[in-house]
Amino acid sequence: MSYAAGVDVGSTQTKAVIINSKKEIISRVLIDTGANVSMAAQKAYELALKQAGLMEEEVEYVIGTGYGRYKVTFGNKQVTEISCHARGAVHMFPKTRTVLDMGGQDSKAIRVNADGEIIDFCMNDKCAAGTGRFLGAAAVALDIPLDELGPTALKAEKPVRISTTCTVFAESEVLSWLGKGKKIEDILWGVHLSIASRSIGLLRRVGIEEEITFTGGVARNIGMVRALEDGLGKRLNVSEDSHFMGALGAALFALDHIMSRRKPVMPDA
Repeated sequence: MSYAAGVDVGSTQTKAVIINSKKEIISRVLIDTGANVSMAAQKAYELALKQAGLMEEEVEYVIGTGYGRYKVTFGNKQVTEISCHARGAVHMFPKTRTVLDMGGQDSKAIRVNADGEIIDFCMNDKCAAGTGRFLGAAAVALDIPLDELGPTALKAEKPVRISTTCTVFAESEVLSWLGKGKKIEDILWGVHLSIASRSIGLLRRVGIEEEITFTGGVARNIGMVRALEDGLGKRLNVSEDSHFMGALGAALFALDHIMSRRKPVMPDA
């Protein structure tokens, strides 16, 4: 049995996935990235090895991805997170043609073909208004844990309109609505709708083709899933492992490399 690994170093969290030659996930680990990116990558990988019951030398190939991919110094290669999220999404949902990846630092819209190859993509890396950081700012302002944002937002009856397009001012606008007596759930749903609107704009730029798969840490937020589905009028594919999609894609690319080295060489005629 062969083993391959992918390590996705994100701005807020680092993920590691190990798969076997049957493309089965045998371990998955998620930790906070923190200030020391290299250490986070190493720790996540070591924990994944321990969870899988493997020695480091048993994993034949490791690929790093994410914004901190070049800090995966023990890896054999680096691949962009755009390619890795697309690969992971198509592996989990083979009919995927459009991918929305929403992380802490940026959001990406990706269109792929039937083979999972990228046709087009765009991202909002210059502004965090359509990302997890925008949700984080609202959570801080309202003193609500991140994992309660979605369920709370879904209780809204009269959502407010969030006009700011900048995370820096998001907290002050949220507090302003709170000062006007608006309910927390109505404010939060307004935040979710604002992020969804910007994300749908990204998707339209690359062209929306079903099926649509939602990846990244924010995909675990049920409020965000609902806001996007309502705005698109379409159902999204969301895996329980949505936050591991980049690491999974990296591991699949690593397995490709292992398998390509084992193809028999045909003798010359």
